[in-house]
Formats: sequence, structure tokens, C-alpha cells
Amino acid sequence: MGAQVCLVGAMSAPLGGDRLALDVTVRAGARLRFSSAAATIALPGHTGAAAAYDVRIVVEEGAELRWEPEPLIAAGGSLLRVGTRIEVGAGARLVFREELVLGRAGEEPGSLASRLTVRRDGRLLLDQETGLGPGYGGWDGPAGVDGCRAVGQLLRVGGEMAGGSRVWEGPGEGAQAARMELAGGFATLTSAMASDALALRGLLREG
Repeated sequence: MGAQVCLVGAMSAPLGGDRLALDVTVRAGARLRFSSAAATIALPGHTGAAAAYDVRIVVEEGAELRWEPEPLIAAGGSLLRVGTRIEVGAGARLVFREELVLGRAGEEPGSLASRLTVRRDGRLLLDQETGLGPGYGGWDGPAGVDGCRAVGQLLRVGGEMAGGSRVWEGPGEGAQAARMELAGGFATLTSAMASDALALRGLLREG
């Protein structure tokens, strides 16, 4: 069956200027589902400095990890940089979900940058960075999220892959998703954007 870990965070973090780090290792042959008790809310600090949240994940040979935390919300005025580095061993399986929400109800979004770097069996599989919010020019235009306030991705490595690349639409204006194959069929990446977190979750599940 495997183990389950639920992260319970403080309501006061990450604040501007904070430096947070999380290290997770799934040993060879083990199975783990990682979740969180609630959404993580990035808040502005008194100094105007950016916060940093660094996550390092290792999935050893033959292990399995389902990484399914609740969304990360960039509250108005916040500045946050998230860096996630994942090492996936030979024969390991990974399901990694990331959901980013720009602002709470009725407020302008904060600025949020998220970089995801994934290596499979020592070789680079994916390295991408997304910049959202007022600190990033053009983020809300037609070449960006185009009015959507929730964006996310679902990465699957190993195991049975849903066949082929595809593009589809979801409920609400501008909601859409795309899935593409990586590394010759060893992985798939689904990227999606929607008007809210609920619609985003539905698009990612379909992917």
C-alpha cells in the first residue's frame, strides 16, 4: 500500500524574506503519497523582499511517488520564487502535480516564479521556469495566461503513459490544457490554465 505524508504548514509562511526548504527522499522500492492539509499562501512581508521556497525530491530506483499538494496561492503584493529539483531513478514512477493560483478572491495577484528541473536516471528530462504576476511583463496577455488566474502542470514519469499528445478545453473562458510526450514516451507533461483552482484541477485530472 505504501506510506502517506500530509504536510501541515503555518498560515504565516512564506512571508516576504523567508527562506524555506523541503527535502523528500523515497527509498528504493518504497511507495509514498505526499499531500498537504491546505493551500500554501505566499504573503507580502514588511521589507518588500522576495521569499524563496526550495524543494528537492529524490525517487530512488524502483520507488513510486505521488506528489499531490494543495495549490500555492500568490496573495496580492507577495513576491515568491519556487525552485523544485527532482531526481528519478531507473524504473521509478512519479506523478507530480503543481497548481498555482494568482491572488485570492477580489484581490490583485502577487508575483510568482516557479522553476521545475527533473532528471531521470541522471539525464535531464525537463527544465522550465514560469513567471507570473505584475513582476513579469506580458504574463497576462494573449501569449501568457490571457486572463486566467490558475495555472498548473501534471508530470508523469514511468509506468503506463496515456497515449499521444493532445489539446483540449475546459469549463470557463480561456480554460485549456495540453499534454505532450517527453523522452521518447518515458514521461508526459500536461499543462493547463483556468479561471479558478477547481476548474484547473479538473483539467489536470483529465490529462
